[in-house]
Amino acid sequence: MTKMKKLLALLLALVMVFALAACSSGSTEDTAEETSSEEFTTATEGVLTMATNAEFPPYEYYENDAVTGIDAEIAAAIAEKLGLELVIEDMAFDSIVAAVTSGKADMGMAGMTITEERLESVDFSEPYATGVQVVIVAEDSAITNVDDLFEGGYTIGVQSSTTGDLYATWDLEDTGLCTVERFNRGADAVAALTSGKIDCVIIDNEPAKAFAEANEGLVILDTAYTEEEYAICFSKDNTALSEAVNEALVELMEDGTVQSIIDKYISAD
Repeated sequence: MTKMKKLLALLLALVMVFALAACSSGSTEDTAEETSSEEFTTATEGVLTMATNAEFPPYEYYENDAVTGIDAEIAAAIAEKLGLELVIEDMAFDSIVAAVTSGKADMGMAGMTITEERLESVDFSEPYATGVQVVIVAEDSAITNVDDLFEGGYTIGVQSSTTGDLYATWDLEDTGLCTVERFNRGADAVAALTSGKIDCVIIDNEPAKAFAEANEGLVILDTAYTEEEYAICFSKDNTALSEAVNEALVELMEDGTVQSIIDKYISAD
């Protein structure tokens, strides 16, 4: 009888151990599910909204009615990794940060450079591409290299709120050397240059090449104005989203996806 009681007690103990293990396993799974569902939020559930200015080829531009380019493809790859649908909102460049900080867009991606001024309003991802600011002039221009600008007296065209605008303002306008004319689009600045209203345009190298090719009589100076790194901006109030996007971006850089997208649009030459 005693042996029987001991056997029953042992069986009962084993049943309790398995029951507790099952409960513990279920609790862990529930917690994991809760954590997963609270990883990040987006402006619209199931959607990753990217604010951009589709006037910046080859990073973002229109092909028929759709925004395409380097940034659009990288954003699509990020959205796929996160299990989200990508929606691209085209707007003025100087509206992007406001759209992100107000929560209307989840992130801003438009060949955007990390600057101290922008860091006051938004957070940034790891840099994913390098850009070069160059100077476009007329073929017969008195401006033959970047140093000529620092002799003063020129009127410089830029796209409003871009880094070309920022650098021209800091280096040349604030010091009283030159006048800076701001335009909503890079194409408008180039049009002003071709009509003789301004002396040069400071803009990113890739759209500069497209503008110079499309407008006879324009050339790009051999010397770069400055080099910079592009990154994605996020609201400071949504760190979970910025961390998730940044993690996906880093993975895409490490596996070669980002570089393959860049190579698709920009030749090694």
